[in-house]
Amino acid sequence: MEQEIKYINIKDLVLWTENPRDPIDKDASDQDIVNRAFKDSLKKWTLEKLIEEMGEHYDFSELPTVVYHGDKPVVYDGNRRIILGKIKHGLVSAPFEIKGELPYFPEEIPCNVCSQEIALKNIYRKHSDTGSWLPLERDIFLHKFMGQEKSTFLILEEETGIISANPHLNQRFVKEEIFKESILNSLGYTIKDGRLYSLHNEKEDYAIFSDISRKIKDKDITTRKMRGKVIEALDPSTQQLIDKNKANKPRPCNFSFKKTNKEKEIKQTKRTPKKELEIFGGKLYLRFGEVSDIYRDITDLYQFYIKNKKALSQSFPSIIRMSLRLLCEAAAKECGLGLDGFLKTYFDDAKKRLDQDTKTTLANQNVTNDSLIQLLHTGAHNYRSSSNLEQTIAMSIIIGAILEITHGKER
Repeated sequence: MEQEIKYINIKDLVLWTENPRDPIDKDASDQDIVNRAFKDSLKKWTLEKLIEEMGEHYDFSELPTVVYHGDKPVVYDGNRRIILGKIKHGLVSAPFEIKGELPYFPEEIPCNVCSQEIALKNIYRKHSDTGSWLPLERDIFLHKFMGQEKSTFLILEEETGIISANPHLNQRFVKEEIFKESILNSLGYTIKDGRLYSLHNEKEDYAIFSDISRKIKDKDITTRKMRGKVIEALDPSTQQLIDKNKANKPRPCNFSFKKTNKEKEIKQTKRTPKKELEIFGGKLYLRFGEVSDIYRDITDLYQFYIKNKKALSQSFPSIIRMSLRLLCEAAAKECGLGLDGFLKTYFDDAKKRLDQDTKTTLANQNVTNDSLIQLLHTGAHNYRSSSNLEQTIAMSIIIGAILEITHGKER
């Protein structure tokens, strides 16, 4: 028997665990495969798109290819359609709600039942050059099922895990023009007896391959840009590293992207999120009036700056500092004092309200009883010095403490 059309009940059909699209553990159940297909992290299954393409009913002209493993009919080709049929008949469940209406599926469908050899040849003919397989899947299939030697691309993946760790590398251009043997040789790598050898240590291997991956992802190396000039496209430090190690003796490459990434996850703690400095040291509760209005306007201006700083000039903080002078002048007027007298009268008492860390911040930014008035004057005339945001925030903190004494609202 080479090929024959045979009607098989959907409940008896078994999904193929070694599907080149997305192989899974050989002991996985149909439900395991369905869950993986719907998760579709690499966008290889696209089941919802298939639902739209199939229309209202299952098309008998598109026969699944089936190979019997003992008494089990295993679906070698057509797994996506069979998944939808199994869901339709309640044989497996979708892990989340499906968009669109599933096509009509009869319980028994015609299948192309054949030997494994015929099935594999048919699958390769249908998928190898249609774009449904990426280069790595194609190379795995050729080696595992068609008896071909491992490609350089496949050896590199098996030795380092770089392709699966960086899916943007799984493209024909990368396979044929970057991760080919001659380019690897120029980078300090050789392949012998199916193994990858390196002139570099593990840390250096990671740096080199990470740089290549980054350059491809950022499109610094493309079919139109830096084509054939891989080394020239790399960072100067990477180029120096490759040149420095040219005289080294090749050693088996023990570096693994998966291993390195796992180690980084264990050893490295995430950076603490950067906390923006709070103007005035936090919220002030001031009496109703002009001073309170100006204070609220300044806090809004500061929030606008924080949200849009990338689009604003480096001089923008000077506007905030100038507004602090306006605030102090309004407060001094209401207290019947000049600006200088107002600040000097209340500075020391206000400073006593601050904790030691805040006092240290003021000292580090040279905000003192004697300097504050001069810093406010400077802000009105010298854009460059008044753009020092940290110093402006320190000034706002002591000004806020003064205003709580002179204009604070009872709470």
